[in-house]
Amino acid sequence: MRRDIFQAIADPTRRAIIALIALQAMTPNAIAENFNTTRQAVSKHLRILTECELVKPEQKGREIYYSLEIDKMKEIEKWLEQFKKIWETKFNQLDSLLKNLNDKKNG
Repeated sequence: MRRDIFQAIADPTRRAIIALIALQAMTPNAIAENFNTTRQAVSKHLRILTECELVKPEQKGREIYYSLEIDKMKEIEKWLEQFKKIWETKFNQLDSLLKNLNDKKNG
């Protein structure tokens, strides 16, 4: 089954994993220490994040380290950007309306 990045970030645990490894690559055991869940559950989340190419596993000696795939995160940012423009327009319209109301009240 092909998953997409939005399915991956829909889960709060996966978002927390992304936040953890955003600063530095971590092993599954190190990641699991931050959650009140089993190592197997964390591995499942890592597998989904890997399938969606949000994280990248890298073998270093006997350990696998997971790091964040910045380019995939940019896809999320790009998608959100369209909404940011809409929100900014709405906020600017609200600011203008409030300013007009305030000017009428004080004028």
